[in-house]
Amino acid sequence: MSLGDAVRSALREAAEPGKAAAMQAYMKSTMPFLGVQAVPRRAALRQVFAGRRIATAPEWRRAVLELWREAEYREERYAAVELSGHRHYREFQTLYTVPMYEEMIVTGAWWDLVDELATHRIGGLLTAFPDTMRPMLLEWAHDRDLWKRRTAILSQNRFKARTDTALLYACIEPSLSDNDFFARKAIGWALREYAKTDPGEVVRYVRAKGISGLSRREALKNVPIT
Repeated sequence: MSLGDAVRSALREAAEPGKAAAMQAYMKSTMPFLGVQAVPRRAALRQVFAGRRIATAPEWRRAVLELWREAEYREERYAAVELSGHRHYREFQTLYTVPMYEEMIVTGAWWDLVDELATHRIGGLLTAFPDTMRPMLLEWAHDRDLWKRRTAILSQNRFKARTDTALLYACIEPSLSDNDFFARKAIGWALREYAKTDPGEVVRYVRAKGISGLSRREALKNVPIT
């Protein structure tokens, strides 16, 4: 049995079909759900991935993309995202993965798929390969695709004191005039995360820029304003 077949079989065994419609409605997904909630899904996938190690980076990338492209249910795409970040394949996280992640971001085009890729996969590559990833993210920040712009904005969400504020602001500012909810939410979320490290700087930035009410509320949610 191939890895993809094993994943699909495991997900079906863990499914609670009665929950599928509500899950699809909550996520506003055109792709149907099987009805596998997060905890049993992760448990099932851990067992599958542990028993089927992939030997090389190209094989791993092919396996991720096959799961992604052939998915008929949203949980199969969640499985592709999880395989892309599995601990067995940390050494495979190189610049060669960027086209794979770009495809997943553009075709996933929704927060439940994109945000994990933005904050963990692309963020990890930015840490490892800043000289290449920084200019790429600046390009993404100006892209017509909302989800590439959101990825650029969120890519440093886990960086804390390592945050490159010049890059953060350069990724935010092309989207300041965007009325889309997901652009505004991303701006606020990214600033809120950095406010945990330097709240005064975030207050300064918010006051200096004409950011939307939604972004402002998100950014300053945990910051006492005097």
